[in-house]
Amino acid sequence: MKFHPLRRLVSALLLAGCALPALAQQKLQIAGNFATEHPSSIAVEQVFKKEVARLTNGQLQVDVFPAMQLGGAKENVDAVRSGTLALTWVGAAYLSRIVPELEAVALPFVFPNREVALRVIDGPVGDAIEKKLQDKGFTSLGWMELGMRHVTNSRGPINTMADLKGLKLRLQPSETHLASFRALGANPVAMDVKELYSALEQKVVDAQENPYTVISASRYGEVQKYLSNTGHFFDFIAVIGSKKALEQLKPEYQKAVREAMATTVAYQRKLAIESEAKALADLKTKMTYTEISPAAREAMRKAAAPVIDEVVKKRAGAALVDQVLAEVAKP
Repeated sequence: MKFHPLRRLVSALLLAGCALPALAQQKLQIAGNFATEHPSSIAVEQVFKKEVARLTNGQLQVDVFPAMQLGGAKENVDAVRSGTLALTWVGAAYLSRIVPELEAVALPFVFPNREVALRVIDGPVGDAIEKKLQDKGFTSLGWMELGMRHVTNSRGPINTMADLKGLKLRLQPSETHLASFRALGANPVAMDVKELYSALEQKVVDAQENPYTVISASRYGEVQKYLSNTGHFFDFIAVIGSKKALEQLKPEYQKAVREAMATTVAYQRKLAIESEAKALADLKTKMTYTEISPAAREAMRKAAAPVIDEVVKKRAGAALVDQVLAEVAKP
């Protein structure tokens, strides 16, 4: 049997008791809880991974773990904070237990559309929140679009606030989200996303709320019959890194990670617009879809408005919340 010259060299080194030279290539792990079909997972796999490799001439490689492969959202956040995981992309609500200031951008019925929401998070408000993240051991790498959140349920169509009364509704672990739906008459329950599908299937909860892209990619239409365009919150995906892990990289690699993620975020935001329309069209073929009237949504907004003063300002700080509201009001 013929040996390749490289194999001969490796064999000779081993026989001589010599250590093999260390590989120069480094690896980063990034994990998320979104399904592989979600636009955020697609962007990380198709853009971030390739851009990091390109910018570092292949010397820094990225291993991507979507769809809860390395645990649920809480586990990913805790792993990044401890430094055992380099990066995660996660719904901002999962960081609010550590950085309550994030609840300032989780206001009920405040963001009228994605353009306003993204303008706010990309401006001074986002800068202030990123400083709070840094204080807790995170490095903020940008904000992807999660989108407007809408209610699905197995009980019946939701046309008005009265239809929410007593509805056992799964929510993210955000006190603002929970308080908002208590104000709307629902019975909200905080639950990690990794438990959600089975909870809906087994009727542990009646309902859940998510953007159309998540509802479609996570196949909640298989275990929920009714969908309503409540549009109660606009949500962000925080892309965070471990300060401890990233600071161990060469400065040029740290720069490459930041540049690659900036490109990824821009790509994801465009993809999110396309994906939302496709997801809604898909869901309408599987679920009973109900349009909420402007009057019904306004009634919900008024009912939830006190939460901003009673909960959000206490947790996130009145100055930051007022800044968000002022930014939203700008023409």
